[in-house]
Amino acid sequence: MPARRDLANAIRILAMDAVQQANSGHPGMPMGMADIAEVLFNDHLRMNPGNPDWVDRDRFLLSNGHGSMLLYALLHLSGYAHVPLDAVRSSRKLGSVCAGHPEIEQHAGVELTTGLLGQGISSAVGMAVAEARLAADFPGLVDHRTWAFVGDGCLQEGMGHEAVSLAGHLRLGKLTFLWDDNQITDDGTTALAISEDVPARFRAAHWHVLEVDGHDIAALSDAMDAAQADPRPSLIACRTVIARGIPRLQGQRGGHSAPLTAQDRAEAQALLGWHGKPFEIPQAGSREWRNALQRGAQARRDWMQAHARHPAASDFDRRMSGALPPDWADTRQRLLDLPAQTARPTIQASGDVCDILATGLPETIVLCADLEAPTNHKRSRRAFSAQDAGGSYVHCGVREHLMGAMANGIAAHGGLRPVAVTYLAFSDYERAAMRMAAVMGLPVIHVFSHDSIGVGSNGPTHQPVEILASFRAMPNMAVMRPADGAETAECWQIAIEHATGPSLLALSRQDTPAVRRPAPDIPCRTGAYLLHAPDGARAITLVATGTEVALASAARDALAQEGFAAAVVSMPCWELFEAMPEQDRQSILGTAPRIGIEAAVAFGWSRWLRPTDRFIGMPGFGASARAEVLYDHFGITVDQIVETAKDMLRSQRP
Repeated sequence: MPARRDLANAIRILAMDAVQQANSGHPGMPMGMADIAEVLFNDHLRMNPGNPDWVDRDRFLLSNGHGSMLLYALLHLSGYAHVPLDAVRSSRKLGSVCAGHPEIEQHAGVELTTGLLGQGISSAVGMAVAEARLAADFPGLVDHRTWAFVGDGCLQEGMGHEAVSLAGHLRLGKLTFLWDDNQITDDGTTALAISEDVPARFRAAHWHVLEVDGHDIAALSDAMDAAQADPRPSLIACRTVIARGIPRLQGQRGGHSAPLTAQDRAEAQALLGWHGKPFEIPQAGSREWRNALQRGAQARRDWMQAHARHPAASDFDRRMSGALPPDWADTRQRLLDLPAQTARPTIQASGDVCDILATGLPETIVLCADLEAPTNHKRSRRAFSAQDAGGSYVHCGVREHLMGAMANGIAAHGGLRPVAVTYLAFSDYERAAMRMAAVMGLPVIHVFSHDSIGVGSNGPTHQPVEILASFRAMPNMAVMRPADGAETAECWQIAIEHATGPSLLALSRQDTPAVRRPAPDIPCRTGAYLLHAPDGARAITLVATGTEVALASAARDALAQEGFAAAVVSMPCWELFEAMPEQDRQSILGTAPRIGIEAAVAFGWSRWLRPTDRFIGMPGFGASARAEVLYDHFGITVDQIVETAKDMLRSQRP
């Protein structure tokens, strides 16, 4: 039987060979964390390569994802069918499951696309929240842990501190971070940029902290045992040597990502006592690694028996599959029946939707970043806390960076539908996480209030005039800006039923008049629709989003009184409209001159407006004043729309 050190060295050799063959990558972390990984996989982790997506498996995240070859080596060695040796050989090549950074493929053992530093550990907090909430909802069916490998960069990023703080506050006892404390970053020693006592920071945040030699197998295993026995989240600070096993690089700055040479490999083989061809693992070592996760196979068999007896198994299976409840049609009808004929903020209308979803879609979990605005999300939901893991409203505090990534972790975990809520101006704090959700195709719903200059006297810092355009540029992000309560309820339904990517709802703080009644056919599904047909032959088309749809409707009436036939197109979601057949889009937009109307910058509107068309919106940043004063100041008014339309029509006359 191979020694434990030989099993760890198998990771080192595979990682080193793959990096050398790709002539790209980061050998330092896999070489330094190999002992930690071997102990975790052989002694503690509960996963099952034969059923990689078993729902009660432990979740393992590589937050320091630049060391991706560590993960791929582990998955290959422990028998994941979708990570054969050929995949390891082709790492960083087009189409390989062994990408430059881990990319979500749960059937292959990759739980999450961790990407940028800090995203992984923050998503891990979300996964731990999901486990705790589902364990409360389905006792006896959910009982697993979340393990994350983290590096110095993960902890130096600001969102890393947010993750540590909230996880400690919520006492997420099934969350363990294994910190690669190698004291090296790209620039050199960590002392160049940090001098704080990192373990003390975790202790101050109410974590259970252990400090061990990251190459002492017995000490590592004991620490992992202790972490599982403690009710607090745990940090195991593992002092390691970066690039351990490569004489030229170990313990050095270059060990992070320096290119490897044939001589490096030869010297490493001699140091590690490993002799063989590239990518060659001795048969005895391969056999031992294939047995590494047998506890997971037995745990799954035990779980399957418990599942067969559990009275709520069918509802649990539905949730984990992402399917909507069997009575979803009734819930949809309740949303259509919401009163929508009074002037009110669309964020309040959104709160009414959330009240219905509290019972109609009980798997929703709302994450809110200290938003004391009229969201109403709290009204029918109890708080998730250290004392009550069954709550469905998570007070994230002023931690927007963390909140976005937590939502990704919850969505990737499965079984819950995360909704993240804050002001639209703060979306830039979530942008990296939202981009990751779009890359992964996760159905996270982001609800933002204060969507325009309508926020009033808070001034330009809180008036997100350019942000809609920036998210519309993001692939696989459905950006929705509903006009009133009816459109808000419809956009919510669309977001809930959208399973292949995130959705963004941009909602108003100020009152907006109702522009129509709810409709069973949900006109918003097409992204844009003819809200008001012209009286007679169409002379001009007014295309608007959000609160400006009411202005367009009023302008249409004023133009009609002067004998001009205007159509009004409400365009709540550009992405849905763009997915429509060209002939349908042209039928809705028509061939008449067009005016685009939005209290935001014009960037992107050229997709719908031709060179001779006009745009009424923001020329730049906003200002500090009441909403009605700002709309008048920037010329986003009924009178301006009417005068612009008349000027365009006059210019067409012979």
